[in-house]
Formats: sequence, C-alpha cells, structure tokens
Amino acid sequence: MRMRRVLQRFGTAIAGLLVLLFFAVSAPNFATPANLAGILQDTSFLAIIAVGFALALATAELDLSIAEVASLAAVVTGALIQGGAAPALAVAAGLGTGLLAGLLNGAAVTLLKVPSLIATLGTAAIAKGTGFAITQGVAFVGRWPRDFTGLARGSLLGVPNLVWWLLLVAGAAAILLKSTRTGLHMLATGEAEEAARLAGIRTGRMKRLGLGLAGLLAGVTAVLLAASLSSAAPGMANDLFLYAIAAVLLGMTMIEPGRPNIGGTLIAAFTLKALGNGLVLLDAPYYTQDIVLGCIILGSVALSATAMRRTAFTKTLNFGNAT
Repeated sequence: MRMRRVLQRFGTAIAGLLVLLFFAVSAPNFATPANLAGILQDTSFLAIIAVGFALALATAELDLSIAEVASLAAVVTGALIQGGAAPALAVAAGLGTGLLAGLLNGAAVTLLKVPSLIATLGTAAIAKGTGFAITQGVAFVGRWPRDFTGLARGSLLGVPNLVWWLLLVAGAAAILLKSTRTGLHMLATGEAEEAARLAGIRTGRMKRLGLGLAGLLAGVTAVLLAASLSSAAPGMANDLFLYAIAAVLLGMTMIEPGRPNIGGTLIAAFTLKALGNGLVLLDAPYYTQDIVLGCIILGSVALSATAMRRTAFTKTLNFGNAT
C-alpha cells in the first residue's frame, strides 16, 4: 500500500526522470551543464505563466487568455521602452496590463456570469487585436536599456536571474495556497463551490483573485520575455499557451493528484522543456513535439480525472464510516 501511494503521488515524476535519463544517454550534449542551464532558463518563462494558470484553475476557472495577454503586456512594455520611458515605468505598465486583463476576466465570470472559457477567449481576442493596433504588426526591436534587460539576463550568486524570478513566483504561490487562509479558500472554492459558499467563503472574490493572479503572472512572463529577447511583438508568447496548460494538467498527476499544485507544475514544466530539447538534439521532425504534447495533455487529463474520482470516493467512504 505504501508503494502504491508513492507511485500515485510521484509516478509521473519518476517517469519524467526516466525520460531525462534516456536523453542523457542517447541525445548528444543533452547532459552538458550549458544545455541544462539553457533548459532551466527556458523553463522559467513557461513555469511562471503556468503557475498563473494553476492559480486560476485552483478556483475551478480556466484562463485561456494568458498567452495573448502576455504578448500584449510585452508590447506595452516595449512601446514605452522604445519611446524613452523609464524602465521602472515600462515594467509597471506591463505588469498592470496583465493584472487589468485578469481582473476583467474575473469581473466577467463573477459579475456578468460569463463562463470563464468564453470570457477569457474574448479577452484573448481583444488583447491580440490591441497588440496589433499598437505595433501595426511590426515588432519593437533595437537597443534596450541595460537596467531593463538585466532583469532577465545575468546571474546572482552563480544562479541565472530568470531562475531567481521563478523561485520567487513559485514560492509565493505555494505559500499562498498552503499557508494562508485565502489560499485554502481558493482551493475550497475550486473543489466544492456551493459548499464553500454555504460555509461563508466569498467564492466570487476567490475566483476574481485566481484570475487576477493569472493575468498578473502573464504580465511578469511578458516583462521577462521582452527583457531576455530585447524585443516585443504581438503573439510572442503564443508558443507558451499549450505548454502551460500541459504543465498544469501534467502536474495534477503528481504530488497532489487531481488538484492543481505548484510543485507538480514546476516538475512538469521542466520535463516538457527537457523533452522538447531532447527531441531537437535527436533530430526528430519538428512536428513530433506537437504530437507528443497532445498525447501528454490527453493522458494527463485522464490520469487527473481518475485521481479526482478516487479522491471523491475516498472522502465519501470516510464520511460514511464517520457517521
């Protein structure tokens, strides 16, 4: 039974480790420090935006606008930087753009009663159009202030700056969900909204918080992307969309099966990035990554649903025994 519980909680992580070992043996240069450092930095962008999606999903809401909102926030940041604004103002504008989009999503879902699937798709369309209106389809490129690019480049104590930002975001999200009353209310809202409401939890506020944080972390991702690439363009974060969803869903198959969790999301994000890197080093066709990603999404949803049904059955059985 103990081994079975270990496999239920960490089986996916173990499988991911085996995949990494496979690439370490078969893919040239995969296990070199430089390549692993590159994977870890690429993971930072994906993991930060995925943590935002996980926070929204923790309240049982989907944010399908995260990639377009991140692209718009990057464009706003780039427009101000290229216009000569102070880097601090540009960063604040990028973060504010993401937060505003998230709050609009929350208002649409809780006040206007629009399903989050529809509300966030609408927000994504608005963000995409606004980004093209600002840039006229031309990316912002050129010389960017070192004070701005330093946010994503360089290192501190030998650790890349992007990794520090990831640790800060992930740590704050984990503390929120596990060590605060607000986080517990968010999880209760996501697991049983009506029961949470009857218990006095302001479920609407929790949903607005989850979606607002998802938008804010899309803004954080945007600022770091722009600082890392020294460019900003509409759609620049679109490649992160499916990977972010896959990271959260795959993360729900480990650590806390059936529930969005930060630890599982981080492990899944790194595994997905390592998988893509390994396939490239093995000269796999470009479309292989998309096929594998689709299989991962389908498989993780099936495993998460099974875990949720098992958890619900266990809770029901324990309740019956208690009564």
